[in-house]
Amino acid sequence: MSTALPMPLEFRLPEGWLPARPAGFEAEEVAFAAVHPRPDAGFAANITIDGGFPLEGVTLVQLADASLEQLRQGAESVVVADRREVGPEDAPALTQRLTFSAVVDATPRDLVQSQVYLSLVDTRDPHQRALIRLALTATAAQHDAVLGDFQDFLRTVRPETAAGAR
Repeated sequence: MSTALPMPLEFRLPEGWLPARPAGFEAEEVAFAAVHPRPDAGFAANITIDGGFPLEGVTLVQLADASLEQLRQGAESVVVADRREVGPEDAPALTQRLTFSAVVDATPRDLVQSQVYLSLVDTRDPHQRALIRLALTATAAQHDAVLGDFQDFLRTVRPETAAGAR
């Protein structure tokens, strides 16, 4: 998945969250990132967005599995704590919560990542579907405290209809 999103999106960040390009996010991985203003023990919870055009026939489950395997390459003890396919057939989505351990800035951390995969009709070509992946990553201790902000953020994400806002 590339830095550029497959379609323009509009969304509103939760109050206090700051747009950022945090250290550790490679340009080719993330199209947009935001950080929580109050880090937990030195780790700032973050929201990231990326996306692309998956090959025809590739399912959201397969894409989520690929993301899981990619995370396993750089983290330890990666576990799928929850996974659900949601949404109507014409606008499917998948959510998954992953728990894992990783070394961040030379410090071992127990982290939780909530991912949402959206399959959206491309606004420029209605015959094509775009994939948008939105993720919240936080320490295990802070995740539940910032999850509501992430859910509020998700409710604002939609294909851009006019000037759009971030």
